[in-house]
Amino acid sequence: MTVSDVPSRVDETKGRLGARGGIQVTLSIDAMGGDRGPATIVAGIARSASKNPHLNFILHGPGDELDKLVRKRKILKDRVEIRDVPGVVRMDEKPSQAMRRADTSMRSAIDAVKDGEAQACVSCGNTGALMATSMIRLRKLDGINRPAIACLWPSRNPQGFNVMLDVGADIRADERDLLQYAMMGASYARNGLNLNVPRVGLLNVGTEEHKGRAELKAAQDLIANASGIGGYEFMGFIEGGDIPGDKVDVIVTDGFTGNVALKTGEGTAKLVGDFLKEAFKATPLSRIAALLALTSLKRLQKRIDPRRVNGGVFLGLRGTVVKSHGSADATGVSAAIKLAYELSASGFSERLAARVASAVASAQNDGTSQPK
Repeated sequence: MTVSDVPSRVDETKGRLGARGGIQVTLSIDAMGGDRGPATIVAGIARSASKNPHLNFILHGPGDELDKLVRKRKILKDRVEIRDVPGVVRMDEKPSQAMRRADTSMRSAIDAVKDGEAQACVSCGNTGALMATSMIRLRKLDGINRPAIACLWPSRNPQGFNVMLDVGADIRADERDLLQYAMMGASYARNGLNLNVPRVGLLNVGTEEHKGRAELKAAQDLIANASGIGGYEFMGFIEGGDIPGDKVDVIVTDGFTGNVALKTGEGTAKLVGDFLKEAFKATPLSRIAALLALTSLKRLQKRIDPRRVNGGVFLGLRGTVVKSHGSADATGVSAAIKLAYELSASGFSERLAARVASAVASAQNDGTSQPK
């Protein structure tokens, strides 16, 4: 057993990521990144604060505007520190420009994690800018070439979720990057979903060995050979239909494919929900049927609601950063905050760093080449 596998010792109720409650956590929140404005961000914070008394916040953005919004929420009294920052990273701003600006709410939110004032950062802002700034300010873990964004995908597995990465950090990924994604994804599943030996699959256009791009075929061999070091079971190639299934626990892919799959899944979930509403409103008889099935429908709505699993975590950095959708409402923002809390309370960042360091050391001792 490695340091990364040591469970938390606090005896409280576990959350969906295996984190235990009762641990005080301070989160750093970028108030200006979302499409809906800071009012929605503050509403999401208030929703989270009402559910979790162990949360405090550092809120970054224009001081006067944020102060007015926070004062309207009694639950946030004495639980929010406001950092007055005038600059905002626009959604169309180039990452190379944004990461050089020191006056933005995004940069300030990340720096609070860097300086040890907060355990995690949450932002709804420009994904490229957030990743670039996080890499510059927090730095990559030793042994990691390209960080990835991992999301939790509702699935048929007993744990209720599968881990998928990369879902948008970088559209490129060669075989060495895909191997690192497998390592990090397995660690996320092991420590977050309490899976001793996560099953890892490599997303492809088919399960046959001769299918797919050259880097996928090369990655298949690398990931299979490193399964002992990474502490996972490699299941080979999988297809898109396996993403929400029970064949694997971790889905590895490049950021382009992962992001398209993620947004397609979210759009499909919304479409199904809209179709159900239309169907149950079609006739008086269907309205009666809807009333009789109300409890089951609410349970289904909750399971397929993409807002409730909003938030992707940047893996491979010296600090925890959670990316929320830019269009997230208060429910979505609250879900991203919940994810950041559970990651912080479980000490996931430290466990991941220990797992990566252990893998690098094992690879060197075995005389194999660790991806750069």
